[in-house]
Amino acid sequence: MILNKPLSFYKEQKQLFENELVQLNKKLFKLSMMRLFVFLAILFFSWFFFGNIKVIIPVLMIGIALFFYLVTIYSDLKLLKQKTQQLIKINQVEINVLNGDLSDLEAGEQFKDRTHFYSYDIDLFGKGSFFQYLNRTTINTGKQKLAAIFSQNAINTIIEKQTAIKELSNLAKWRQQFSATGSLIKVDESIETIVKWLKNHQFFTPKSMSYLPNVFGGISLAMFVLSYLSFIPNSLIVIWFFVGLTITGIYIKKINTLYLYANKAKETFKQYHQLLAFIENENFTSEILKQKQAEIKIENKKASQIFLQLSKILDAFDQRNNMIIGVFANSFALRDLHHCYRIEQWIDTYLEKVHNWFEVIAFFDAQNSLANFQFNHPNFTFPTIVDHTTSLKAENLGHPLITQEKRITSSIIINNEEFFIITGANMAGKSTFLRTVSLAIVMSNIGLPVCATDFEYAPIKLITSMRTSDSLSDDESYFFSELKRLKYIVDKIKDQKYFIILDEILKGTNSTDKAKGSRKFVKRLIDFHATGIIATHDLSLCEISKELSQVQNYYFDAEIINDELYFDYNLKMGICKNMNASFLLQKMKIV
Repeated sequence: MILNKPLSFYKEQKQLFENELVQLNKKLFKLSMMRLFVFLAILFFSWFFFGNIKVIIPVLMIGIALFFYLVTIYSDLKLLKQKTQQLIKINQVEINVLNGDLSDLEAGEQFKDRTHFYSYDIDLFGKGSFFQYLNRTTINTGKQKLAAIFSQNAINTIIEKQTAIKELSNLAKWRQQFSATGSLIKVDESIETIVKWLKNHQFFTPKSMSYLPNVFGGISLAMFVLSYLSFIPNSLIVIWFFVGLTITGIYIKKINTLYLYANKAKETFKQYHQLLAFIENENFTSEILKQKQAEIKIENKKASQIFLQLSKILDAFDQRNNMIIGVFANSFALRDLHHCYRIEQWIDTYLEKVHNWFEVIAFFDAQNSLANFQFNHPNFTFPTIVDHTTSLKAENLGHPLITQEKRITSSIIINNEEFFIITGANMAGKSTFLRTVSLAIVMSNIGLPVCATDFEYAPIKLITSMRTSDSLSDDESYFFSELKRLKYIVDKIKDQKYFIILDEILKGTNSTDKAKGSRKFVKRLIDFHATGIIATHDLSLCEISKELSQVQNYYFDAEIINDELYFDYNLKMGICKNMNASFLLQKMKIV
């Protein structure tokens, strides 16, 4: 494994699986030819020895057995081929991403939330978002879990999260096998629907069904033997047939209802057991991963085998659609009731654990995405978690979604209860810097490495106001939406500490009112001992630093050289002197 050269690793893996695919195609072709040969051989010998029962019967038995054996091998190889194709695709996607192509990745538009603490402001979800860049989940619950991790604003156990991500990052081949298996899962019902069915199921099979079907089937067999030996009349078998049919008929409505839900869940349990097996069979060392692994262990049984057990019961139950089995097996062996009892016993035994087992699968699916991000960025830095007056100290901090060739980095030290006012010309980099700092905080809280050469961080929750818009549906003006957001922030910081990031607040009012209001709002934040950054074009707001020692002024500059505008995108201490709106209006011949 080439830990420091992810692109080389993906190219090597892709080539490896492409070679395996060639060999698999050859094997599949040979098996197809062998199946055809066996089939033709059966036809030939059946024709050649037609009428010779002593020869034909053994030929048919051996030929059919061999044919189905080849079919089984073929099916297994076909599944392996599909998995290999997925592994090729996985590595190709990573190659594309490292080359700047995100077109194969899901954007996570459904997770956009304008009211969230920060996600909407910093483009956490949507096209070109950090979620799209990082997400490699293969099952829907895993995707939802990853979105929840992004959004939860949690600052606990960061070091433990880092350790888990580091460990999974080193298990690149395991992660790819897990993802390839997950990507092949095709189910009709959501996990939520299945869990709801299990919880709401009304038990109906009596305890006697633990033994009655076997007893009933034994009696049926005995009656067939006795009838064959002419000890009892055939009419008794007919009567017994209707007795069994009547017993089954009493429960038929409930049986059909159970079958309806069980049939929908069958494929889920059949396919998810493979993911559980991956988790069970790996030796994890980090505490979080070991804890999650322990949650799918129960006494001497493995969760994967328990899932597989139910899958086999549901497969057998599904055979009731066969007319012969549906009628005769129920009449003479109470087959449906037997399977219903087994299903209900399984539900009764494992109901309280099933939901958590699905959660564990979703957790690892989400964690694989986080670990993959670390693997793809070996030069990024895991934050050093501190507990002192420095809230955030970063060297060469950059935005992870900007390519290294175009990325401009900044260094920053902001202490607890300090507030930075950042001014600067249009397009000088203020908003990008705010999103860079915001994303670095989110990534740190998740346990991810950040795009910096050094990063010290005292864990703190994030709250932002950077992208306010009016709401036609709620009949709200732009200005009122701004006020609601600022009220939301003030209410939150009353109870706990947040790192606050604001971008050009009170844009919805006149310049004089904006200046007064912004000044009062910053003072209010300082009264709450807040820590954060505000970007503004209003240079008068910088004057507040003369009154409040907690406020520091920084700026991004622009220069006009030979009638051209130049940006260095470097954060500097002080107040911006060069604005460029008038110049740009003239340059673009607007005025």
